[in-house]
Amino acid sequence: MKEQFQACMLRVHFGESDKWNGKPLHEAIFIKCQELGMAGAIVYKGIEGYGTSTRIRHSSHWKFSRDAPIMLSIIDKEEQIARLLPHLDKMVDEGLIAVSTVEVIRYFRQEPVLRQEK
Repeated sequence: MKEQFQACMLRVHFGESDKWNGKPLHEAIFIKCQELGMAGAIVYKGIEGYGTSTRIRHSSHWKFSRDAPIMLSIIDKEEQIARLLPHLDKMVDEGLIAVSTVEVIRYFRQEPVLRQEK
């Protein structure tokens, strides 16, 4: 099956070393999304990037270098995104949040209808 609709996409950009209450920030935001019943979220780890601070963040094969750029992407209804934003205001110290309207095409399997014998 297929359905199409408009939704909001929220992207949060920050660094791998960023924390919230002792947890990695991406984990804390991901958990908050689950608590709020968001439709879905995905975390991307980047190779290299920089933001407002112009500090270059990069991943490395060296274990002591752990500040890769992270992007968390969430697509949901506008009302759900609006419920998440106040939490992000508290959680994100340094980073970028982008919100945009997107056209969603969702594919899903239709559950088979079980026939009852008469």
